[in-house]
Amino acid sequence: MKKKAFLLVVLATYLYGGGLSAADLCWTLSDTTSAIVFTPADGTLPYNDHIEMSGEQMAVVLRWGVDEQRRFTAERSLVFPMLRTIPNNTHASLMHRVGTDIPSLISVNGLSVAGEQVSQVWIDGYVGVRSTFSVGRPNIGAARGNYRAPALELTRRIFPSTDKPLMAELYTYRNISANAQTVYIPQYAQVFTTLPERGVTGAYVIRAELTGCGTFVVQPGGTLSFGAVFQAYREGEQALQPDIAAEFEARQSFLREMDQNLVLDTPDDVIDREFRFAKLRASESIFKTSGGYMHAPGGESYYAAIWANDQAEYVNPFFPFTGYDVGNASALNAYLHFARFMNDQWKPIPSSIIAEGKDIWNGAGDRGDAAMIAHGAARYVMARGSLDEARQLWPLIEWCLEYCRRHLSDAGVVLSDCDELEGRFPAGDANLCTSTLYYDALRSAAMLCRELGLGSRQAATYNRQADALAEAIERHFGADIGGFHTYRYYEGNTLLRSWICMPLIVGLEGRAEGTIAALTSPKLMTAEGLLTQEGSETFWDRSTLYALRGIYIAGDIDTASPFMHYYSEHRLLGTHVPYPIEAWPEGSQRHLSAESGLYCRAIVEGMFGLRPTGLRSFTLSPRLADGWDAMALRHIRAFGADFDIDVARRGTKMEVTLTNHATGKRQVRRVPINSLENIAFKLE
Repeated sequence: MKKKAFLLVVLATYLYGGGLSAADLCWTLSDTTSAIVFTPADGTLPYNDHIEMSGEQMAVVLRWGVDEQRRFTAERSLVFPMLRTIPNNTHASLMHRVGTDIPSLISVNGLSVAGEQVSQVWIDGYVGVRSTFSVGRPNIGAARGNYRAPALELTRRIFPSTDKPLMAELYTYRNISANAQTVYIPQYAQVFTTLPERGVTGAYVIRAELTGCGTFVVQPGGTLSFGAVFQAYREGEQALQPDIAAEFEARQSFLREMDQNLVLDTPDDVIDREFRFAKLRASESIFKTSGGYMHAPGGESYYAAIWANDQAEYVNPFFPFTGYDVGNASALNAYLHFARFMNDQWKPIPSSIIAEGKDIWNGAGDRGDAAMIAHGAARYVMARGSLDEARQLWPLIEWCLEYCRRHLSDAGVVLSDCDELEGRFPAGDANLCTSTLYYDALRSAAMLCRELGLGSRQAATYNRQADALAEAIERHFGADIGGFHTYRYYEGNTLLRSWICMPLIVGLEGRAEGTIAALTSPKLMTAEGLLTQEGSETFWDRSTLYALRGIYIAGDIDTASPFMHYYSEHRLLGTHVPYPIEAWPEGSQRHLSAESGLYCRAIVEGMFGLRPTGLRSFTLSPRLADGWDAMALRHIRAFGADFDIDVARRGTKMEVTLTNHATGKRQVRRVPINSLENIAFKLE
């Protein structure tokens, strides 16, 4: 059997199994909005899930479900990163869980509401729930739970504030009976006060309360809105009195901003929608701290802090493409924080800067952080297209490159204490990931030298170092593992590892075929994505998403395209939705934010093959899936511009068109379908 056919059989057998089953696909795409929709039905209940949502001052992990009686249940895990607790470490955000059942607090015509029947749940940057309720007790003599005919419809919209330390729930009550109803919204407050010795600034108050309280007569077909607010503040401060409708509109405004730029348009609605959701999650988890805007992974653990992997390497290089000012500000701020720790003794830069920039975490030693930072910062400044920012960050990039050079082993690869998995799995004293990131950073730095007017000599030096490193990577890491012509992750490694995808990311393709075969073999590939190590049960989305990007870059569209659809469908419409996740079993598949950035980069840098080459230039190598006639990215805001990329099938050729919205000029290139050729573009 030919190698390509073998790969497809492996994918079909071990990954797709003919596609996701109806039991695995719990959600559908809305036909009228950008939402995904869950409609309770026999066989789908009980259903339980959790989702994280964020604003500038707080995050919430909503643990929600619909039970077998179709009642909605919810627990709100509130996180306030700027209300610091003691000890003031990585995890020192004020957190509190509240399970108050808001509908149970209201009454109609002096009777309680009951018999909830959820008709629909949807997610669209917030969680929406539509239910009907009866009023009063069940019919006398009726079976338990057999309530009177529904008398009201209640719509919940659950979301974080965009800029305040609170989350809100907007309730819209509609009278669906034939008679006028008197609705009682009680004055209600639930207040918790923490111990003062456990807070950096003393005691904190967590407050849950209703807004829009009073007694109202609602005619048939009429509506009434009220709200619930969950907030926290320092003892002695006043509680906020927000306008819940205005807060919801602010959240909607943020969503509209996300929808205006970097819009993916392909024949695959699932991929388009997941890209949109991932762009939102990557962008929303940015907190306005005393140390400036800081992007945060989240997950009820990681806030008001930055990491060399999650922020510097994963998500920061993505933000320039979105045009999101807060995202770009957080990226620049992160790199400038790391730059504070450059030193003449060549001690490693900390892995993480925590507590709003006031402290550091370096508990795993040198994880290859300098390579992560250099790789991410160099790509960020080129995509950003700002000469001023490039000049600001060049000393950091240069220092990190020199740090890596000084830590080359006798074999010519970069030494480090561990990798970004921080000892969860062995990484030896030199790992493949760190050296490939350093390689890519050297190539980017050579391009930046020309942009910064540093002369051809320094650029040539970086390119020579990159050439030597590529040879060292092949000599030291190149190996036949598990019957595949691929890479060992470290010296002495005999088991396949998911991070063998890294050479594909940076254009080292000498072992591409064997590496793709290994990644998609049953030794690593599961229905949830890549195992971290052959024979383990642990999977991380970050390596799966890196692998997806690498398979696209290597040009194996027959593998990448179905892989991307399957992954997108599983994460968007499966049993745990709607974003990429961190890992399992660690973290209960948390919706860490930077993973969503990696998903978007698998599209931008993988499917479209976009690689920055300067402050106004880049190359493209699009991968048009079999059966697709066209695909596009609209309103890309990188390189100081606003432009579209359209890719269209023209017989045996692929036509690639760049349209600059500022000038109206179009640049058109034609290449063979899915050519490995890098098409150069420059924005004037």
